[in-house]
Amino acid sequence: MKNNMKAKNKHNGFTMMELLIVIVILGLLASLVAPKFFNKLGSASRDIAAAQMNAFETALDTYRLDIGTYPQSLNELRESDNPRWDGPYLPKNIPLDPWGNSYNYSQPGNNGEPYSLFSFGADGKEGGEGDNRDIIHK
Repeated sequence: MKNNMKAKNKHNGFTMMELLIVIVILGLLASLVAPKFFNKLGSASRDIAAAQMNAFETALDTYRLDIGTYPQSLNELRESDNPRWDGPYLPKNIPLDPWGNSYNYSQPGNNGEPYSLFSFGADGKEGGEGDNRDIIHK
């Protein structure tokens, strides 16, 4: 009976070698998957910024239909003293871009456009490459 109990207790855990092998395998998998995952994270932020600017475009166009002109600032989509204002045109306050910076809006816009709307990207500065590239809403 005692020999039977000793045999059962011997196989209740992992050896140090087995744990090291598992850790090495997990490390190898992480080194293969992590770079691809973090690349997608940057492109997801750019997609979020573009989607938010599309929502702004809809709100800006609705504002223009009610008032007759585009607002001087994005904040007018949430509150205004104009008697023709029928907002709020956005359900929540103006969010920051995915990198924590304010969206840039001007009315009138560049190149004869009625307004300009853009984000400077991850670095918060004009220009740049990759995730730092400006996102301009057209």
